[in-house]
Amino acid sequence: MPFTRGFHNNHTEARDPRLPPGQYDTGTLWPVLTAEVTPEVPLAAWTFSVEGLVEHPTTWTWDEIRALPESSFDGDIHCVTTWSKLGVNFTGVSVDTLLAAAGPLPSATHALAFCYTARATIPPPIAYTTNFQLDDVTGGKAWVAWEFAGEPLAVEHGGPARLLVPHLYFWKSAKWVAGLRLLDHDQPGFWERNGYHNHGDPWLEQRYKGD
Repeated sequence: MPFTRGFHNNHTEARDPRLPPGQYDTGTLWPVLTAEVTPEVPLAAWTFSVEGLVEHPTTWTWDEIRALPESSFDGDIHCVTTWSKLGVNFTGVSVDTLLAAAGPLPSATHALAFCYTARATIPPPIAYTTNFQLDDVTGGKAWVAWEFAGEPLAVEHGGPARLLVPHLYFWKSAKWVAGLRLLDHDQPGFWERNGYHNHGDPWLEQRYKGD
């Protein structure tokens, strides 16, 4: 995904109140933007881990995470490149469920998501990462999602599973997610180190450093 101040568009219709400032409705389209070659992650090798400042570092296989109670999100997603997709549905497991199993320590204040990459064998090194305050991925605000609109999540959109943090710009919803590391400090991820805002609230237009 090249660094850009955003796509230009000529949309002039009445503004939907679901659109944050500077965004437009992409309608049925779902643009695909990536920073590298799309990885192919076989389900037999896929895992998701919660590690770092937790009582019980935990890793789930594909079958194990799919056996957890499912949770869905119905709402809107917003990309930093100015497109929004309204009225979407994702299904997966709440990050709250995963953290409850691992038991965050009182010192944990932040989280770092890390992902599979086409440039590495499985399990991945920490390649693509993105950072969060812990309260941005708890309290029903975040999911590991494997279905979109009732269908398996397509690989170009992060399948077999991606992080979903819909109240932040969509680069925070890391594709091909492999785990969360809990920390006692902030650790900016890939795009945050390369000019994007550290938090990424669409309603405050926190797109880039200094916004």
